[in-house]
Formats: sequence, C-alpha cells, structure tokens
Amino acid sequence: MSAVRLVSAVSKERAPLRLGLLGCADIAQRRALPSLARVPDFALTAVASRDAGKAKLFASRFGAAPVARYEELLAREDLDAVYIPLPAALHAPWAGRALAAGLHVLVEKPAAATAEEAARLTRLARERGLVVMENFAFVHHTQQEAVRTLLAEGAIGELRSLSAEFAFPSLVDTDIRYRRELGGGALLDAGVYPLRAARLFLGDELEVTGATLREDPGHGVDVAGAALLTGPTGISAHVSFGFVHSYRCGYTLWGSAGRISLDRVYSAPDDFAPKLTWERDGRIEERRLAPDQQFTELFRRFAAAIRREDVTGPAQDLERQARLVERIAATARRFPR
Repeated sequence: MSAVRLVSAVSKERAPLRLGLLGCADIAQRRALPSLARVPDFALTAVASRDAGKAKLFASRFGAAPVARYEELLAREDLDAVYIPLPAALHAPWAGRALAAGLHVLVEKPAAATAEEAARLTRLARERGLVVMENFAFVHHTQQEAVRTLLAEGAIGELRSLSAEFAFPSLVDTDIRYRRELGGGALLDAGVYPLRAARLFLGDELEVTGATLREDPGHGVDVAGAALLTGPTGISAHVSFGFVHSYRCGYTLWGSAGRISLDRVYSAPDDFAPKLTWERDGRIEERRLAPDQQFTELFRRFAAAIRREDVTGPAQDLERQARLVERIAATARRFPR
C-alpha cells in the first residue's frame, strides 16, 4: 500500500468519503456517529476496538464492518479517513500512524499535548497532502456566529475582556480522566475548551500572563486550574476549568458599553436552544437562539477540507492550540488540592 492513497477525481468529487472509527468511545456512540449519519459526504465503513464485542456492537448499530485491532483498521484499503476518539495520551500517536497510512484524520481534543507533538503531526500531514483536524465542534455552532454579529454591530462597544469557564463536579474514581498515563487532568480535558474560546474571539497572539493548576496527589493529575491571557492590544481573557466545581459551561464578553454571555457553550445537545444574555445601559435582554447540530457541522467541515485539499488551515489551528496549552502547563504555579 502506498503512503498516500489515491482517489480518482470523479470519486473525490461525488462518492462519499469512507471513514473508519478508531476506538469505540462514549462520545462516538452518543454524539459523533449519529451526527455522521446525517452527512452524505461520509460513509462509515469500519469500526475498530480492542474489545471485539464492542466493535461488533458499534458496527451492527451503525452499519459498518467490525475490526478487532487498530492496526488492522489502518491497513484496510477501503478507507479515506479516520475519526479518533481514544484517550488523550493516544491521540497524537494514533493520528500519526493514520497519517502515515495515507488517511485523513479527525482527532478528538487535545490532538496534541505539546507543540512538538503537534508539529510532528502537521508536518506529516503536509508532507502527504492530508488533512488533520482537531475536534472542537462548539466553534461551528451558530451561537458563536450570533455573538460575532453582535460584536461587529457594536452591541457592547469595544471589547475589553473575556471570561470563559468549563467545569463540573468530581468524577467517579475510576474515570480515565484521573489516569495520568492516559493523558488525564483538567487542563487537557476541560481547560482546552475555554482556551479555544479565547482564541476564537481574541486571536492567536495570546500571551500567558499567569496560570495555576491544582493537583490531586492521589491521582497525580491536575483537577482544576485557571489562566490569565493577554492579547497584543491588551484585551485580556480569564479562563477557569476543573473537576471540583459546580457545573459551568459558558463565557462572557465584556465591552466598553455592555456584556454578552452564553450558557452551555461547549456541549450543547442538538435540540438545545442556547440562551444569550445581552446587558447594556442598565437593561438586560435574554434571547433564545436556534438549536444547532454542531457535530454534524464539524463532519461537514472535515469533508469540505478534504475535498478542497485544505491541508494548511486545520493543521495551523491544531498547532496554535497545542502551543497555548503547553505554555500554560509549563508556566503554571501548582498547588495541592
């Protein structure tokens, strides 16, 4: 098999892209695969799990062939791309193997925990003319466009700062997010979301002014944290995240003349109508926005990038996210829980 799989011009434009699932994670069953079924650009072809029973269960439910080993799936000749929802520490290694096998890759966040890992992935993707995309489905939800429109219209004057939070109560003791060897910890699981939100509105030239991580000695992972970021024009972002909080999943943009807040930003179900709160001149207006299928739109964007041969855009985004996460991990003051 050649390093890069060749697809005819006719099939590239018209036939569905053949997708393999590498890992039968809960997120794939609940959100990703039902959303994929609504995207005619893709056809789920094969499902791999180290648990043969789970592979058969997923395959029968979603109309694909079960595969017992990840290596077997990557060796198949009937795939164009893979979706990888494995534990965090396995994202970069298996994304690299998939790219080396000539496959486009959609990988769960974080695609890479360090800038070096990200650079290796994106270099491989560029060398082979392949798309590697990190899954931040929330950026494709129409609620983000509603906020951008209000900002452009001057609804809160000039933007001064952003605060973004994603946190939830303690997990069960056996949860893989407490396992250091699998890439556990609050920064890589929850913190990456508000960091991506900060980049969405303040751009990619963010400096880490300060950061903290609170660590659980028993599990050996961080369970909470915060960071102060500053953009090149002085606009600031304060992000908070963790596993030891009451639930919070939103952000607030604060301007010279008002504020905009959104709830349920990162994990909105398909039928959820987001609530946008707009404050200005002492008045508070609440708007219910239309529900949206952010995972469905994610797969549409992935397919479009493949068909346009947009190797650069998704790769740059992945690298910028990894650099920011790495800077926080490297500079944070650490405290025991």
